[in-house]
Amino acid sequence: MEIFQNRNFVKLFFAALTSQMGTIVGNMAFAFYLLDHFSHQPYYATLAELMYSLPTLFVFFIVGVFADRFDRKKVAENCDWIRAILSVILFGVLFLNSVPLAFLILFIRSAVAKFFYPAEASLVQGILRKDQYAKAAGLNQLIFSIFMVFGVGLGAFTYNTIGIHGAVAVDFISFVVSALLIRACKIPKSARLPNGDIHWKDVNIRSSLKDFKEGITYIKKNKLLAALIFGFFVFGFVNGGFAILPMFTMKYELSPENYEMYSSFFAISLGIGLLVGSGVATLIAHKFKPYQLMTVPILIAGSLIFLLGSAEHIWVYLVAVFFIGTCIGPINIAISGWLPRIVHPKLMGRVSGWTDPMMMFAQSMTLGLIALLFPKIISNIDYIYYGMAIVILGVFLFYHLTLPKLSKKAEEIERRANLRSSSAL
Repeated sequence: MEIFQNRNFVKLFFAALTSQMGTIVGNMAFAFYLLDHFSHQPYYATLAELMYSLPTLFVFFIVGVFADRFDRKKVAENCDWIRAILSVILFGVLFLNSVPLAFLILFIRSAVAKFFYPAEASLVQGILRKDQYAKAAGLNQLIFSIFMVFGVGLGAFTYNTIGIHGAVAVDFISFVVSALLIRACKIPKSARLPNGDIHWKDVNIRSSLKDFKEGITYIKKNKLLAALIFGFFVFGFVNGGFAILPMFTMKYELSPENYEMYSSFFAISLGIGLLVGSGVATLIAHKFKPYQLMTVPILIAGSLIFLLGSAEHIWVYLVAVFFIGTCIGPINIAISGWLPRIVHPKLMGRVSGWTDPMMMFAQSMTLGLIALLFPKIISNIDYIYYGMAIVILGVFLFYHLTLPKLSKKAEEIERRANLRSSSAL
């Protein structure tokens, strides 16, 4: 694949891979540790999940500003070094058996991680051609799918073989390797500092809020970009539903006796579907417009979610989940590959910084609604699936009517800009 001939991309790709591996293995191993040592206090595992998600609410308005104002390479590298140091501290804290202190370290480490991904995504934009963005997005989606399939197993294997301290040591090593790979990249200054040199004294609350406002204004003015950001909100909605609904479905409808096992099968089916869908989409992405890779899979996924609500057999449910995964893969690749093409490099960090909070907000809202409605108001869980399907099909209709026009307009603007740059030369 041509994209792997770019040495900087290869190093960034494996840096993101090792960094994510450390995060997944450590998080899952810690969850097993809590369930093992505090089996009579299961809320600890829930609190641990909050330590991974809550930092988004505290730092989302500045992560994009850091990625745009400071050296993106240094931001990504230093995030890894800081998380490596925090892993060493966590290693020592675990000997004290202080759960609150361990939660604090996890919270800080997760907050630091939020700065890594906008900086890394912005660097990738700066070192690839526009026609390579979709392939890069496809490779990232493949990694995500693999970790979805094997993440729980990797965490369990690590915890059962080398213990929680060994898992934290794996975290430390993965972050160090990621930092060294990023340091080894030779990225031009124009990609690292698209807004020019800046000093810490130039950054304050007022300037950060101004940059944050500029990011919002930029998104609002670009209707195509706003529509794609809305897509991340929808994914958060779906993620929130799938985070809890499969477990409820197995426990209260399809398999009350073995709901834990079949809930795991749900994650495996979805992950394999994502893997297949991402692989296929990566191969065919250049043959279709990005909106075509999105709208048709959204329509199919919405129809399949209806099937989930009416499924009376486990195998029907799991097969439908697999095909939903194959639909989500192309959608993710289309959006992730499209964004770098339409976002100005100087603002990529601020735009990337919006995707995570949008997803987390929608996911939290969905979980809250499910907790409020089921089973006191809506006793039949099938109706929740039907509601999700109606929302997804509504999104399909919205995208089907708007994206082709917005895409054509964006292509015309890009064509004119290329003509102006050519005439200037």
